[in-house]
Amino acid sequence: MEPGIPGPTDYSCVPTQVWNQQTRGLTADWLTQGLDEASMGKASRTKVESSRREKIAAQRAAERRAEQRRRILIASGSIIVVLAVVVAFVVIKLNSKPSSSASSPSNGPTGAALTSVINDVTSVPASTLEAVGGSGFTGKIQTASPAGTPLTANGKPEMLYMGAEYCPYCAAARWAMIVALSRFGTFSGLQTIHSAAANGAGQAEPDPNTPTWTFAHATYTSKYLTFTPVEMQTNIPDASTGSYTDLQTPTAAQQALLTKYDSANGGAIPFIDFGNKYLSIGTPYDPGVLAGLSWATIAADLHNPNSAVAKAVNGTANYFTAAICKMTGNQPASACTATVQSLEKGL
Repeated sequence: MEPGIPGPTDYSCVPTQVWNQQTRGLTADWLTQGLDEASMGKASRTKVESSRREKIAAQRAAERRAEQRRRILIASGSIIVVLAVVVAFVVIKLNSKPSSSASSPSNGPTGAALTSVINDVTSVPASTLEAVGGSGFTGKIQTASPAGTPLTANGKPEMLYMGAEYCPYCAAARWAMIVALSRFGTFSGLQTIHSAAANGAGQAEPDPNTPTWTFAHATYTSKYLTFTPVEMQTNIPDASTGSYTDLQTPTAAQQALLTKYDSANGGAIPFIDFGNKYLSIGTPYDPGVLAGLSWATIAADLHNPNSAVAKAVNGTANYFTAAICKMTGNQPASACTATVQSLEKGL
């Protein structure tokens, strides 16, 4: 190096072209690194977002499953409740027992309505009975044969009735007996029932559910005669016997009369013994006359001599009255009228 000419130092500047090249190289590296980092950040965010959506979807699916389980439990619980109620009703039904001697639709009126019906049946005007005469009676009053000792009770002639609550022919006869006997005395304790529909073996009865009365708890008072009713069976079917449950047991003397006078008919009922003088066995008129009628309707029709009910029931009652008058010596005169005495001749 020549004297007086300065030489290069460490402080010499880098040429501009070289610096620009270095700068461009650094800038490219930085941009590449930034793009890589941006790309990595976007992927990370996408992954996080995807994970979040998956978690939300899983949560919603879990909620739907829980809701389905809840609905299934509610439905199952409702079914169990319904089944429990049904089972309870079935158990109650199977363990329930009849509360009365009726087994069909209606057991008749009660209270004031029953009192009204009783009043109508026990107070049929004599004029109505006279107008009917013997029409409508299709049965038979026959002489007791062989003749026996006069039947009496409490010092008076006795009228013995043997029947059963299930019997439709007894059902028909009771209406006429009440009308006839009310001319000689008074009843108390009368109760309404109806005949049976089927026996304990499931066999259908004729004229089912015929509206009628029962003498099982009734009492009768008269100074002219004693009335002794025996309702041997109820109208409640008894599956163990194929028949009906027992109600009142005849005495040995009563059973002997049934055997003596009714054996030829196979012990048919109703069996009515008028003091061992006359007998009425079997139905006195067609029970179908009463079919479908209420007790109140029948009782009201008894006061209309032109009704089919009055002709059947009152006509039979007049024949029963004639047989009773033969027992009482035609007493009282209010019952043993000229019309009734004319019927006595046909006994």
